[in-house]
Amino acid sequence: MMKDRLHDALRHSTADYAEIRFELEENTSLAYRGREIENASRSTFMGGIVRACTKGGWGVVTFDSPEGLADHVREACACAALVGREVTELAEVPPVEQEQPAQMQRDFRGVSLDEKLKLIDGYNTILLTSTPAIETSTASYSDAFRTVHFASTRGAYYMEERPRMVCRLRATARDGSLVQNAHKSVSSTTTYDAALGLEQTAEEVSARAAALLKAPKCDGGPKTVILDPEMAGVFIHEAFGHLSEADFLYENAKMRDLMHLGREIGVPELSVIDDGGYPDLIGTQAYDDEGTPTGETHLITDGVLSAHLHSRETAAKMGEKPTGNARAIGRGVPPIVRMTNTYIANGDTPVEDLFAGVNNGIYACGMFGGQTALEMFTFSAAYAYRIENGRKGELLRDVTLTGNVFETLKAIDGIADDLVLCRIGGGCGKGGQAPLPVSFGSPHVRIQDVVVGGN
Repeated sequence: MMKDRLHDALRHSTADYAEIRFELEENTSLAYRGREIENASRSTFMGGIVRACTKGGWGVVTFDSPEGLADHVREACACAALVGREVTELAEVPPVEQEQPAQMQRDFRGVSLDEKLKLIDGYNTILLTSTPAIETSTASYSDAFRTVHFASTRGAYYMEERPRMVCRLRATARDGSLVQNAHKSVSSTTTYDAALGLEQTAEEVSARAAALLKAPKCDGGPKTVILDPEMAGVFIHEAFGHLSEADFLYENAKMRDLMHLGREIGVPELSVIDDGGYPDLIGTQAYDDEGTPTGETHLITDGVLSAHLHSRETAAKMGEKPTGNARAIGRGVPPIVRMTNTYIANGDTPVEDLFAGVNNGIYACGMFGGQTALEMFTFSAAYAYRIENGRKGELLRDVTLTGNVFETLKAIDGIADDLVLCRIGGGCGKGGQAPLPVSFGSPHVRIQDVVVGGN
């Protein structure tokens, strides 16, 4: 049994603490670009990582086979002893002993490569042909089945299966030098069937890309903005969630001061949660990659900063509780503090009431990209609409939103009651590890005086 092999190897540890994570992963990747197949591959990976900590210094050894694990443990311990100069600080968590098999409704591993390729070929044809203005397209499908075995010298062991499937559709329209894009993706951790029946979605993506060619840019300046659940979810992940990750905070005194617990950080109606246990989302896992159980972490509660996201080490160093947010993208890299499924909690305002009374605003939907610099952000909406006299009006293109996250959280003046956790193909990058599967979500949110501009 893998459990016995890992624990037998860890008996050779001379460090203050040591752990082994061993993984098996099966992948399928298929993609059309335009009328050509860009990628069609299947792969299987195996390997893992040993981490040892002595006097606060970490030694790391990666490997491709479970053979010789005891030697890898000895080597990691020797490396840790060379660099350790302080005190090993790791918050205690109850040692887990659990096997967590995936609960699949329709396992994508039982679907042939030909069937998957035929599926995205059909979507790609719709993207290319349903609207004359479309110049090119991308239709892609990927699935991964990751099996993680973890054991530590504190007596922990778990096995967890982490499946995920993602299907992405994208259309590019051109009119002379003007180019516009539209996209949509779906994801699931339980069934291949989530990738089926997207023909109408492909038509809508194609039509929106073409419509954006004729859409005007909005006039710039401070405006009342309503964010749809996807845009609001990405905003809270990127602009606020990353500031909550304690490895970043521990290393940045300025942001640690700005993000101190108990600070009034938003309006009283605002609550934000990171939940690694939310069912059937690609950011969900029962345990993080240090063996800590995941669950709900209430980052903002009624407008007050109430928690940070932690690994065991950052929790110990900052005198807080571990939250189960030490995550690694794969077998050969150490875990770092990462979000799981991050969302704004439901408010109590009907959506139509958010729009009522807005005479010259912007309804920003989806997101194409953006950037953050500490508390400052700039995001580009995938598309937007003008709001006039409380109603959604004409389609707008190239809409960007810019601001300071702390000022923006206090400028929220309406949170709807229609929470959506976006089951799309989200991926997060940090520390060279990308794309880590994450999810996000929100109800519709209204914000006053957001600086809006066109690209």
